[in-house]
Order: sequence, then structure tokens, then C-alpha cells
Amino acid sequence: MDKSSFGGVALAFAGIIAGLLIEGGRVGQILQPTAAMIVLGGTLGAVMLQFPLTTIGAAFKRLASVFFTRKVDNDATVKLLLSFANKARRSGIVSLDQDLPTISDTFLKQALTLAVDGTEPAELRKIMELQIDNHAAREEAIPSVFESAGGFAPTIGIIGAVMGLIQVMQHLDHIDEVGRGIAVAFVATIYGVGSANILFLPSAGKLRLRLHEDQRIKEMTLEGVISIIEGMNPRMIEVKLQSFLAQNKKTTEGQQP
Repeated sequence: MDKSSFGGVALAFAGIIAGLLIEGGRVGQILQPTAAMIVLGGTLGAVMLQFPLTTIGAAFKRLASVFFTRKVDNDATVKLLLSFANKARRSGIVSLDQDLPTISDTFLKQALTLAVDGTEPAELRKIMELQIDNHAAREEAIPSVFESAGGFAPTIGIIGAVMGLIQVMQHLDHIDEVGRGIAVAFVATIYGVGSANILFLPSAGKLRLRLHEDQRIKEMTLEGVISIIEGMNPRMIEVKLQSFLAQNKKTTEGQQP
């Protein structure tokens, strides 16, 4: 469970509701199903026009990772790479061939397979960096979906407010209800701005952070495999790999279950 995500959403809503109540308002005043329908429906429609359905579906599936993150033991990956380095130094890089079936990380398995097959370090780096870049390009579309939603939602909220005002202006003969009608009309603007700044844009930022963390670990894995091919001392490899983990440990503090 990502405590930062849950705590942030809870604090945002608590602050807004508390401010409303302090000013003498009521929660019921901002609970307008029609306004929510206009904002969410309009935003989803605009996003569907911009992105293919497969990308949108993947984005909504990935939304859960904003609040729940899979625990990955990166230190175990470093230890595994160091064990491979020690074995390769004793028995040669070809001796790692028997360990390939036991590797669950597909990226590490592919890089190590190329290494065992005798691929030169420069060529291996080129191949695997291309894979990292292609993976990052595909994954980059996921946070972009929520960034676009965060851009559309406030504008759709204004449309909803204007629609509400149009309805109010058509009933000016009931002047006692004009004020209430105007207040209701502006609820759509609240939904648009609120959803953009409390949900869509922060979710995009967190997903992009997850993407960068995953990319950094792949880069660490690649450096480890290349260092093994080059015959670097395992202690030097450990120092190199630990430098990749330093930033990850800082960004993941507070996300422990």
C-alpha cells in the first residue's frame, strides 16, 4: 500500500470538506450527479478521441499501481548479479548457462543469455538499451492518458457550468431560485478542477515515477551483466550497482505496507 497516495487523497478531500463546512456550507451542496456525469463523461469522451482504446484500458488497469505497489527486492537482484559475477570469474561466463532457467526476470534473463552466447559488451549494450527505450516509449502513453484527462476536465467543467447557467437564465421569472441555480451550475467547475488536480494529474505523476524507477532498475541490471562480461571485480560491481539503488530507496520511502 502506498501510504503517500492514500494519505494525499484523504488530506485533499478532508481539507476541501472542512473548508466548506467552516464557511457554513453543506456537503449536499456539491453532490450533483448531473455535474459529475457531464465532467466525467465529457472527459472520457475527449480522452477516447485522443488515445486508442487499448491504451486507455491499460491506463485504467495501471491506476491501481498508484495506490498499491508491488514489493520488489532490488537488493536481491544485486546479490544475484554478484553471485553470477563470482561464478563467472571462477568458471567463465559460459558456466552461467545452467542458471538461465532459474531466472524469473525476463530482462535479466535475456541480457545474460546474450552474454553467455558471446555477444560483445558494446553490442549487448546497444541491443538492451534499445529494448529499454522501446519499453519506456510504450509505457509513456500510460501517464499521458491521465495528463490529458487532467487538461480536459477543467474545460469540461466550465462547459457544464455554462450549461447550468443557460438553464437558470431561462427561468428568470422565478428570481428567488436564480441564486440557488447559479450555485448548482458552478458545481461542475468544482468537479472538473478537483478531479484534474486531485486525481488525474497526480496519478500521472506517480505513474511516471514508477516508470522511471523500473527503467533505472533495468539500467542497473544491464550494467551488472556488462560488468560481468568485462570481468570486473565483484566488489567494484557491487559499488556500481548500489549507486543505482540509492535514488530508488529515497523515492520509495513511506510506501512500505
